Amino acid sequence: MPRFLTLIRIDEKNAPAEGPSPELQERMGKLLEEITKAGVMLDTAGLTPTSDGSRVHWEGGKLSVTDGPFTESKEVIGGYSISQCKDKAEAIEWTKRFLATHEDYWTITAEVRQIAEG
Repeated sequence: MPRFLTLIRIDEKNAPAEGPSPELQERMGKLLEEITKAGVMLDTAGLTPTSDGSRVHWEGGKLSVTDGPFTESKEVIGGYSISQCKDKAEAIEWTKRFLATHEDYWTITAEVRQIAEG
């Protein structure tokens, strides 16, 4: 079965400073438990803010490293999941259910892409 990487993109400037509410964490936990029991979820995690990150860039044969936060970024990757689904449609359905656990004030975009296998 194909594997899919889902990138969760958020607008850090509009996300709650305190992070996900306890109610959201509970809803996410229940859904992640369901996805895991279904044998779909292989790995998932949230990421620390961009202020804790670094970008490594290659251009013109030279490397550069820039520490966060990255002011030019509106949307940043806030988390990811790797799932194994029968097809892309199934991966999208699980992703839609995950996004729907969030309160209305969140703005989230998820990018679902199949992992290229050998």
